[in-house]
Amino acid sequence: MHHPSRLNPKVVAKVVARRGRLHAYEALEPSRTALVVVDLNTATVEQSEPLRAMLPRVNALAQALRSAGGTVAWVTARFSVTANTEAIFGADAARFAAELAPGSEGARLHPGLVVARADLHAEKTGASAFFPGKCNLDSQLRALGIEMVLIAGTVTNVCCESSARDAVEAGYRVMMISDCCDGHSHGLHEASLTTFYRCFGDVRPVDDTIELIRHGALPR
Repeated sequence: MHHPSRLNPKVVAKVVARRGRLHAYEALEPSRTALVVVDLNTATVEQSEPLRAMLPRVNALAQALRSAGGTVAWVTARFSVTANTEAIFGADAARFAAELAPGSEGARLHPGLVVARADLHAEKTGASAFFPGKCNLDSQLRALGIEMVLIAGTVTNVCCESSARDAVEAGYRVMMISDCCDGHSHGLHEASLTTFYRCFGDVRPVDDTIELIRHGALPR
C-alpha cells in the first residue's frame, strides 16, 4: 500500500485494513485549523541545509492556511541548563542555552520565514509545545476555537513528535506534515512519522495538505 509520505508499506497496509481508508482525516475546516511551526529559530536553521531548503514549503503552507481563514503559530524554545539536561547533553547543554538565550539572534525565528502580523507566537521551555505548564500555545488556540493542528518544524523525532503527541492527548486532531518536518539521521524521521500515523493521528506531505485546505470542508 503506497503512502504519499513514503511510510513503511507494511505498516500502512495494517492501518488501512484496520480503519478502511488511507488517512484518518480526509478533510479539514481551515477556520478551525492551526499550523504549529516548532523550533525554526535562526541558530537551529543556520546549522542545517535541509532545514533552509524546507523553509519555502513551510511558508507556502502557512500562506495557504492564512488565506483560507486559518491560524499560524510560531513556537520558539528556551533551553535551561539543569542537572538533568547536563546529564543528557553534557557540554552541549550550555551551548544550547546560549544559542537560545532570550532576546538573542539565535533564538529568533529564522528571517527566511514569512510571518504575518496576525500570527500567534509562543515560547516553550520543554520539548513539547502542548505540555501543561511548559507553553501557553494551547490556551491561545482554544481561545480561537481551533480543533485541528498541523505540525511542522524540527526535529521530527523530538520536539515535533512530542508536540504532536501531547496535542492529541489534549484533544486536538493532529496531522504531521512530512516534508515540512526535518529529523535526525538513521531513519528516525521516518520511524517517528510511521509511529504517529499508526497510533496517534495523520501524516501528509505539504502539497496534499494545501489541497485539503483549498477544499476546505470538514465533515461533521
